[in-house]
Amino acid sequence: MEKWDAVRRRTSSLAERFRREGGQTTAEYALVILGAAAVATALITWATKSNAIKGLFDDVIGKILG
Repeated sequence: MEKWDAVRRRTSSLAERFRREGGQTTAEYALVILGAAAVATALITWATKSNAIKGLFDDVIGKILG
């Protein structure tokens, strides 16, 4: 009987641990998304200020028209 009690305690302990870590995983995903958004914002800001997009567009159109 003691053996099964130990198994039940261990199982419920693991289940509780997984329930607690569910929120942690969600927070980690949220931080990754915020980081990706920050990098995208920085890239877009740099590209618009340096006229990189206009240069790329001009190069592509120039190659198409030949």
